[in-house]
Amino acid sequence: MTLMRDAIANVRATNPLLVAGTVGAVRGLTLFVDDLPAEVGSLVTVHARDGARSGEVVGFDSGRTIVMTLGATLGVRAGDRVTAETAAPTVGVGNSLLGRVINGLGRPVDHGPVPVDLRQVPLVPEPLGPMDRGRITTMLPTGVRAIDLMTTVGKGQRLGIFAGPGVGKSTLLGMVAKRTAADVNVIALIGERGREVREFLDEALGPEGLERSLIVVATSDEAPLMRVRAANVACAAAEFFRDLGLDVMLMVDSITRFAHAQRQIGLSVGEPPATKGFTPSVFAALPTLLERAGAVERGRGSLGGSITAFYTILVEGDDVTEPISDAVRGILDGHVMLSRTLANHGHYPAIDVLDSISRVAPAIIDEDHESARRALTGLIASYREVEELVQIGAYAEGSNPEADAAIALKPRIDELLRQGVDERAGFFNAKQSLVQLASDLDKLKQARAGEGAQRAGE
Repeated sequence: MTLMRDAIANVRATNPLLVAGTVGAVRGLTLFVDDLPAEVGSLVTVHARDGARSGEVVGFDSGRTIVMTLGATLGVRAGDRVTAETAAPTVGVGNSLLGRVINGLGRPVDHGPVPVDLRQVPLVPEPLGPMDRGRITTMLPTGVRAIDLMTTVGKGQRLGIFAGPGVGKSTLLGMVAKRTAADVNVIALIGERGREVREFLDEALGPEGLERSLIVVATSDEAPLMRVRAANVACAAAEFFRDLGLDVMLMVDSITRFAHAQRQIGLSVGEPPATKGFTPSVFAALPTLLERAGAVERGRGSLGGSITAFYTILVEGDDVTEPISDAVRGILDGHVMLSRTLANHGHYPAIDVLDSISRVAPAIIDEDHESARRALTGLIASYREVEELVQIGAYAEGSNPEADAAIALKPRIDELLRQGVDERAGFFNAKQSLVQLASDLDKLKQARAGEGAQRAGE
């Protein structure tokens, strides 16, 4: 059955006839090609005098086919021949890609051996029906205490990591990739600086994380089409491993740069800019990409795997209400906010637990965990209300019993929520520490209440 499905996919991806046209005009990275009746999404080859280069059909205009190149258009001239290569966008994926680094075309860029036994799968398949999706009922430990305890993640959940530049998004992703209980990691680095790719692989991820990961890379100096394709390649690979019945951790860094690339494509084909310069296709592409993660119901030919996803969103100017942040938060199942203030105080990971939320947490954790989590959240909120007074020495002890307890337990709270890059944190021990902290809070409140009653009696 699998061989038949692969054969059908390969046949659909081929062109039975040679379809060719000629370059009529060039505008930036966009070519206007005459006499090329190819489908939107088809890959094409531009036969320039100095060598062939690849492109993709992105639209049509007045009888001409609009092709966006996957690289520079330097050297292309009017009259150059353009041939269609594939009728439907596909990518080859397989187990041999684990531990490898590939680009937006699915080709290795790590100078390793050629992958074998790859299956051609659609780059953007038909979306899953709502009745084919499984419910999120089981937690997936990430190995990061602040996430596991306060914004607990379930198998098949989608969370956004929102932060400004330099607050620790990539480091946090590396920690999750090395410690998660998922079977496979698929990590897409979209629009990263070239030097940051090696830094992420060597420092944030390390050999331990890379061994069970597939990395898809499209750096900031590549064409916008490559950045968009890289995100879709990562999703296609995650779906391949999910269909094998595995629990997959998908990470995309970042959705903001994916949106910027989609905006460039939209503007190139003549879309009008809408919200703050973003074209309508950006807001159409976001749910299509983000909804590809999730759990699949076991049965009816499915092995019941899951894709749990973390997406980073670069908050420009630390403004969480900008268009991309707003759109993404409305689609995802929760968000993790990274705080520049916490980062400036050396608190890593710089997760602001008051602004972070997991919409499925109450359904996947037990009663003791939920009760302790609520108690700790209240404690942190109480401390934040009097933080400035404490820092300038103006807080009067005894004026607020809840604040008194928060101040007394602040060092233990910080110790629980902080975690070094190389520090391992088992979920059971972390949960016990949280429950113990909540128990000590109750005892402290009772003791403070007793002292208050005694002073009142005197």
